[in-house]
Amino acid sequence: MQLSHTPAATSAVFDDPNLIGSAGLVPILRLAERTGLAALADEHLSVPTDKGANAGAKVNALVASMVAGADSLDDMALLRHGGMGRVFSRCYAPSTLGSFLRTFTFGHVRQLDAVASRFLTALAKDAPVVSGVEQLAVVDIDDTIIEVHGHTKQGAGFGYTKVRGLNALIATVSTGQAAPVIVAQRLRKGSANSARGAQRLVRDALKTVRTLRQQEGAGTSGRVLLRADSAYYGHPVIGAAVKTGAEVSVTVRLDPRVKAAISSIAEDAWTTIEYPRAVFDEDTGVWISKAQVAEVPYTAFTSKKKTQVTGRLVVRRIPDANAEKKKRAGQDGLFELWRHHAFFTTTPKDVADTVTIDKVHRAHAIIEQVHADLKSSALAHLPSGKFNANAAWLVLAVMAFNLTRTAATLTGSDRLARATTATVRRTLVAVPARVATSARRIVLHLPRAWPWQHLWTVLFERVHAPPATAAT
Repeated sequence: MQLSHTPAATSAVFDDPNLIGSAGLVPILRLAERTGLAALADEHLSVPTDKGANAGAKVNALVASMVAGADSLDDMALLRHGGMGRVFSRCYAPSTLGSFLRTFTFGHVRQLDAVASRFLTALAKDAPVVSGVEQLAVVDIDDTIIEVHGHTKQGAGFGYTKVRGLNALIATVSTGQAAPVIVAQRLRKGSANSARGAQRLVRDALKTVRTLRQQEGAGTSGRVLLRADSAYYGHPVIGAAVKTGAEVSVTVRLDPRVKAAISSIAEDAWTTIEYPRAVFDEDTGVWISKAQVAEVPYTAFTSKKKTQVTGRLVVRRIPDANAEKKKRAGQDGLFELWRHHAFFTTTPKDVADTVTIDKVHRAHAIIEQVHADLKSSALAHLPSGKFNANAAWLVLAVMAFNLTRTAATLTGSDRLARATTATVRRTLVAVPARVATSARRIVLHLPRAWPWQHLWTVLFERVHAPPATAAT
């Protein structure tokens, strides 16, 4: 591809007041409007002084900017170029939105959490963004470090990654038919232990999931599964999940008691599984792989009778990498050495056997994709020196993520519904348009031969249709 004119014959002039660069915000903000984002913020937020006035409109502006690609306060000016003022009202200046966020206290952040959970519930009612949640809802919880620079960020510190930053704890829900959406979030100090506050976050997440399931008409046959890594293996998190009737699948630390349980597994109890580089033998109908799984009944947290949880200890073993290197060097050992990875689950064996539950547990890695997605969009930076402002920023980023995912789902494209935020933004949001007026109506002239014209049109028509037919 090359320029059709020589550089000398090409010029650029920033003088057209009728152009906008994010026409996709029109149907997406219409979706936010019909699901009541501004009304929810006005109802639940009580930010004081004139800085907190018109909270709904300001939350709308912040979320819209993030959907358009903003990852800092200066980027909020995305809503103030060209003809944006003709299409959208209350396009606040970045300084106004920054003052609004800096007024937040911890209580106001919790109010915004309430807005986020209710907003997701409204989105799910308007679109199949959590389709299948009434059958099996898989909740994943994990934290990630958002790197910061300088010495002015409140709460910044060095955590387990040895990177200076703030710690974001995220909980997602996904199903067999729907990609993950975020159901709970919390910003913590950079030096915080992974499990700090996780019990309360799990309760919040499962409460939101329960609301989503009730909204979808879930009966008693549906299941909820909580997945987590070893940082959350403790009675506070597991007990909070089990108390609500949820199943758990949590990686365990290899302490002496767990090692003793693994040693009790008979050698003929191990089953070969499909694993990276495995080969399927059509003659025998089994996988030829060096990875194997087995399980043993296990009762966790036996120090106190009231904290005991009975379940299964599922163990996956693979050859020790160092032993494999010695074999390749011709130094065979006297016996096979294995590395063991174990997790505790309360899922009944008649629901998921050893091989199946191991595969389900390994899918916990899906939450890392959500972390990466957030960090490549609105969480690329934390914009303020004030901790509570950054905590509010995280909640707003989550709402933008869920709104973008819902818009992609409404296009009817399964590929786009599972795509990253960057792909959805390029396909549906970053559409240039010229603003015109005809018969007192605003008309957007979009580019001819836009590659994703059909998807954009489907989204536009669905969000402007009556609510009863929008998700059909």
